[in-house]
Amino acid sequence: MALRQIRIMGDEKLEKVCRPVKEITDRERELVRDMLDTMYDANGVGLAAPQVGILKRIVVIDIGEGPVVMINPEILETSGEQTGQEGCLSLPGQAGVVTRPNYVKVRATDENGEEYELEGTELMARAICHECDHLDGIMYVTRVEGNLFDVSEQPEEIEDEE
Repeated sequence: MALRQIRIMGDEKLEKVCRPVKEITDRERELVRDMLDTMYDANGVGLAAPQVGILKRIVVIDIGEGPVVMINPEILETSGEQTGQEGCLSLPGQAGVVTRPNYVKVRATDENGEEYELEGTELMARAICHECDHLDGIMYVTRVEGNLFDVSEQPEEIEDEE
């Protein structure tokens, strides 16, 4: 297991557009494994290569259904809308409200060079959009409606009284 250092907002690599991966070699497969290890260690649901300082179009996501590896992802279709809380491993302890599509269809290549299409709704759609934004140098804070807030200060949900 190799953990990589997660770049924090303000790092110039997070503002760069990533290069497409032309060939998937053992080096890219090692990067994917390291990214998954790093994401799980940080309790994240997604991680993009620029977040670990590599300007390649590689994303890993796991919303609790097993890891998804997307190399050179291309969003083909979106629909609907969802507004909810979003955070980022590159801005620890902070969150904000962001509106994203509720449905996303993406084409990508896996770590074995196989092209596939994936459809995602709700959290998966949000994660795909968030991570693909990273590949274009876009941090979620540019999409936040209102202000960022400290996650530790977020009020707990109040149950309805009967």
